[in-house]
Amino acid sequence: MHAMQYEFTLPADYDMGIIRTRVARVAHLLDDWDGLGVKTYLLRERGVHGSPVNQYAPFYLWNTVEGMNSFLWGEGAFQRTVGDFGRPGVRQWTGLAFEEGAAGGSAPVIAVRGRRPVPEGAQFASFMADAVGETERLAAEDGAVLAAAAVDTRAWELVQFSLWAHDAPKAEGDVFQVLHLSAPGRDRLPRGRQW
Repeated sequence: MHAMQYEFTLPADYDMGIIRTRVARVAHLLDDWDGLGVKTYLLRERGVHGSPVNQYAPFYLWNTVEGMNSFLWGEGAFQRTVGDFGRPGVRQWTGLAFEEGAAGGSAPVIAVRGRRPVPEGAQFASFMADAVGETERLAAEDGAVLAAAAVDTRAWELVQFSLWAHDAPKAEGDVFQVLHLSAPGRDRLPRGRQW
């Protein structure tokens, strides 16, 4: 599993209805994308759920590198986004854990992305085992749709990502509204610890 995200931070007075309309128009294009586990079309609005910014920030869990590369480098898809908003930095994390949530069959309304550094001197096995345990804990919470953990070994950053069927998530981090969920390969994302 590979996690990926890019963000477009928009002006404070930006009409976020433009993003909602865009997602409604194009989101279905990834509903059957080969190699994609899950794509969440995420939005933060200034002043909503404590957000200091307006932001469009899709988050992906990929089953295959080929699917991810086809999205990034193929005709259309990501190129359309770049044409509309400019070229963003694309963060990528290697998967540590994935779990279906207690509310796995529900439509998500909220996503939470928590990021934190892997401390200098950390014992990797213990730190990553704790991240797996946190993924399991989040997935077991009432209203959890799914939970995942991944790490960027260049920046030494851990990301915990979770989707929720209600707007009272039991996770810490940046809170996003979920506009659409494309999940053509969700059933093929490997469960549990990824090593």
